[in-house]
Amino acid sequence: MIQITVDELLKSGVHFGHPTSRWNPNFKPFIALKRNGIHIIDLKQTLLQLEKASREMTKIVQSGGIILFVGTKKQAQDAVQEAADRCGMYYVVERWLGGTLTNFGTIKKSIKRLHLLEKESSDIYENLTKKELGLLEREKIKLSDLHRGIKDMKHLPSAIFFVDSIHEATAIREAKKLGIPAFGIVDSNSDPTEIDFPIPANDDSMKSVHLIVNYIADKIIEARGGKVGNETQPESVSEAKVEETEPVVKEISETDIKTEEETKE
Repeated sequence: MIQITVDELLKSGVHFGHPTSRWNPNFKPFIALKRNGIHIIDLKQTLLQLEKASREMTKIVQSGGIILFVGTKKQAQDAVQEAADRCGMYYVVERWLGGTLTNFGTIKKSIKRLHLLEKESSDIYENLTKKELGLLEREKIKLSDLHRGIKDMKHLPSAIFFVDSIHEATAIREAKKLGIPAFGIVDSNSDPTEIDFPIPANDDSMKSVHLIVNYIADKIIEARGGKVGNETQPESVSEAKVEETEPVVKEISETDIKTEEETKE
């Protein structure tokens, strides 16, 4: 069974929030303390919310549902695509096209056009000039970039998992409108009350995003009956271990905070 530890969260910088001047008051239940003008996220809450979210996603996957991974910000793109590919789920990492969920019929037509362009033997390429062929090639490249993570998605997803609720606000609104549950990483500048299953964590650090996204991917693989590489991890998260979060956080150095401040936009 896949587990995650407080030490792993600390080493990945999951606990670093935004400067206190840029926080969302609704995030208060997930804040452990303030240190040198930076909010420090309560890792006990991170673990509890992560477990809650992964448990619910496991149920969705075991019942045959699919999860759409969404991570279009630079720090999340690679981790989200790799994790989604690894667990066999769909993803959006380039940019979110308005209507991807709420106007899925139109998106499917665009994907159908892409499939047509990808067939070199298609009648569409017959008797065309060099210029016309060039235009079709550019169209194919553009559609391929936009739809590469969802071009085989024939139905709406059962849930979405995102990185950064502010950056992916449009995707979350569309999911909410359709009654699709939203799971995702929310930082201290976000409103977690707008998310069905928020996971309080640093969404600006590639290490933090990579750790959490891959944990979710591992849980999905487990739910589908597969095996993952680190399931023999020696130390699991116990309640006693979680309770050590606050004293460990208090030992954060000023250098660590200054370094993290530079990653926050």
